[in-house]
Amino acid sequence: MKRIAIAAALIAAATVAHAASKPADTTYRNGYVYTVDAKDSVQQALAVRAGRIVYVGDNDGVKALTGKKTEVIDLQGRMLMPGLIDGHMHPQSGGSRLLNCSLNYESLTVTQFQSRIQACLDNDKKSGPDRWLVVVNWFQQGMQPDGVETTAATLDALKTGRPIIVRSSFGHSALLNSKGIKLAKIERDTQDPPGGKITRDDKGNATGLLEDAAQDMAMNLLPPLTVAENLAASKAALAAMRQQGITSFLDAYTDPETMTAFADLHQQGKLTARAHFAVLIDLDKGATPQSAVAELLKQQKQFDQGPTKVAPSMQVRHAKLFMDGVISAPAFTGAMIEPYLVNKGTPEKPDWQPGSSNGPASYFAPEALRTTLKELARAHIDPHIHVDGDRAVRESLDAIADLRATPEGKHVRPALAHDEIVDPADYKRFAQLDVTPVLSFQWGKPAPDTLGALKDFMGPRRYALVEPQALLLNAGARIAYGSDWPVDPLDEWFALKVGVTRTAAPDAGKEYAGTLTGQPGLPRAAALRAITLNAAYTLRQETQTGSLEVGKLADLIVLDRNFFTIPAEDIANIKVLQTMVGGKIVYQSRDMR
Repeated sequence: MKRIAIAAALIAAATVAHAASKPADTTYRNGYVYTVDAKDSVQQALAVRAGRIVYVGDNDGVKALTGKKTEVIDLQGRMLMPGLIDGHMHPQSGGSRLLNCSLNYESLTVTQFQSRIQACLDNDKKSGPDRWLVVVNWFQQGMQPDGVETTAATLDALKTGRPIIVRSSFGHSALLNSKGIKLAKIERDTQDPPGGKITRDDKGNATGLLEDAAQDMAMNLLPPLTVAENLAASKAALAAMRQQGITSFLDAYTDPETMTAFADLHQQGKLTARAHFAVLIDLDKGATPQSAVAELLKQQKQFDQGPTKVAPSMQVRHAKLFMDGVISAPAFTGAMIEPYLVNKGTPEKPDWQPGSSNGPASYFAPEALRTTLKELARAHIDPHIHVDGDRAVRESLDAIADLRATPEGKHVRPALAHDEIVDPADYKRFAQLDVTPVLSFQWGKPAPDTLGALKDFMGPRRYALVEPQALLLNAGARIAYGSDWPVDPLDEWFALKVGVTRTAAPDAGKEYAGTLTGQPGLPRAAALRAITLNAAYTLRQETQTGSLEVGKLADLIVLDRNFFTIPAEDIANIKVLQTMVGGKIVYQSRDMR
C-alpha cells in the first residue's frame, strides 16, 4: 500500500508539472502585481490558462509558459490586482436609475430641485396625465440651505397634473405631490404601517414625505418594470461594473424579476460579473420565519446555478434583513441606544438636549430575529443584516451570539451592513463572533449627511464615533466593502480614497474641508483587502477569488496608476484599463496599450 501511495504521489506531481509547463492563454509581464495573498506580496508577472491563474512570480519564470498562441501583455510597470468585489449593492435599482429622471445626487436649492423635475416633465412628451413621474437620486440630506423643508407643496408648484414620487438616494424616504398622496389613499386617519412612518404637519396632515416601509404605499402603485426594462437595467448595471473593475457583487435586496433578468443575460453569455443575490426576509405582512425562509429556498431552487465556475454564474445563498433605517435627519429611523438630541434653544442660541426619540423599535423583535437566524442557519443561508444605529448593531450581535451557541450556527457567515455608529463596547464583538461589518467607505467624509443632518443630533461624544471604519479594523474586525449603489454614484475608487483619507472631494466646498472627526483613515492595504479578499469571504468565494494566487480564478484588473505610490487624494482618479473575469477580458479602455 505504501508503494502504491508513493507511486500515486509521483504521478500526481508529474501531472502538475506537465500542466504547469503547458503554454498559458495570457501572460502579464513587467508589472506591479499586487496579490492580496497572506503576505500582501508584490510580484512581476502572472499567467492565465483556462480561466485560472497558473503562475504568479517574476518575468523569468513566466517565459516558460509563453507559447506561440499566448497573448503577452506588457504592463509597462502598471498595477495588476484582483478584481473588485462589491459586498453590498443594488444593481437593478442602480441600472434602472441610469435610465430615469435623475437629480444626480446633487445638493440643490428648492428652486433648482423644482426646475430639474420640471425639465423632466417637459421632456416627457409620451406620458399621459395619470402616469407617475419617478424621480431618483435625490440627495435629500443635501438640500440647501440646511434644514429647508420639502413637502407636497414643493411639488404641487410644478406645471403638471401627473402624480410625482421623488425617491431619496438613501432609499429610506420618498416625497409625493398631492395627487400622489391621494392615489396612495393617505388620509388624516391612515395609520403608519409597521416599519414605516407617514410624516405629518402640526395639524396631522400628511406632508408627502414617507419613511421606510411607508414608501410602499406609493411604490406599490407604480407599474412594474417590463421584461425589456429589467433587461436594460441589468445590462446598464453590468456595463457600469465592468468599467469600475467589479468582478463579483452581492445584490443586497433582490426579487425574482431581477434574478430573471440576470439569468437571461447569463443564458445569452452576457453575464460579466459573478452575481450573488440576497432575498428579503420580511415578517411585517404575516410571514413567519419558517414561511419566509421556505420562500427564499424556493427562489434559490429556481435561480441558483450551483458551485462557482470559471464563467460567471448566479448564486442565491444570502438573506437580507432590515433592523432599522438611517440615523441622519430628517428621517431619524436609525435605532439608537440613547435618544437623538433636539434643539431646546433657538437657532441663534442652540441648546441641544436629549429628545424623546431614540428611533423606531427595531424592525425585528429579539425573539423573531433569533428564530429567523436559526431557520436561515438550518437552511445554510447567510444573513446580511442592515444596521445603521448602535442599538440595531447591538441587538443583531446579541442574536448572533445566541446563534453561535447552536450547532447549526457555528458555520454561518453573518454580515452587518453599514454600521454607521457602533457603541465602543461592541467593537470587539465583531471579531469575537466572526461577524463581518460591510461598510461604505465613501460615507466617512464631511458632507451634508454627516454634518448638518447628523452632527448636532448626535452630540460631540457620539459624533466622534460615526463611520467607525478604522475603529472596527483596529478592534480586529474583518471589514469588507459594499458601495450600496445607487445610494451614491458607483465610484469605487472615490470610496477607497475616502476610506484612506476621510476627506471629501476637492470641489465639495469650504464647509466640507478637512477630515470627518478625529478618527484615522484606513491603511491602504486594509482598504484594498476589504474590497477584494474580505468581501469574497462574505460570499463564500475566498478560495476562488479575492487574491491573485495559483489555482484561483483569473478575476483581475489593470490600473492606470499605482494605488500605493500615488498621493492619497489621487486614489479617486484611478481608472481601470482592463477587467478580466474567469480569464476573459470583459472591459478594456482605449488607454490600455
